[in-house]
Amino acid sequence: MASIDSIMAALYDVISGPVGKQRDWNRFHSLFAPGARMMAIGMKPDGTVVHRPMTPAEYVEKNEKGLMDIGFFESEKARTVEQFGELAHVFTTYEARKGSMTAEPFMRGINSVQLISDGKRWYIANIIWRAEDAKLKLPARYLQSR
Repeated sequence: MASIDSIMAALYDVISGPVGKQRDWNRFHSLFAPGARMMAIGMKPDGTVVHRPMTPAEYVEKNEKGLMDIGFFESEKARTVEQFGELAHVFTTYEARKGSMTAEPFMRGINSVQLISDGKRWYIANIIWRAEDAKLKLPARYLQSR
């Protein structure tokens, strides 16, 4: 996985699959640098913003059963990449589907992915994501790759 493209494709591929399909969590963990973090941003019913930080291992622990039970497919719709040497930031717009890849999306949002390179390959250092909701819609500029 020498390229940013291959890391991003692997990230979306490894969490996606039909009902009952075990994900390749060893592959998932291989995408991340030591000490990597993940964080979901969401809203409580009262409108309070919530940040849910986790490690990749905690993500697996929390989501493994649900991903298999519902069948979950996340795909990239657009991407913006900024890179300086061994540091890269990928702002990637996603769509998520339940059951099958051909189902209507039930969710869209942005994954903000920070990557680092050791000169041989890229690793994910951090991922922060936020789904759109009734009050926060994706701007048009994030629906096209730049």
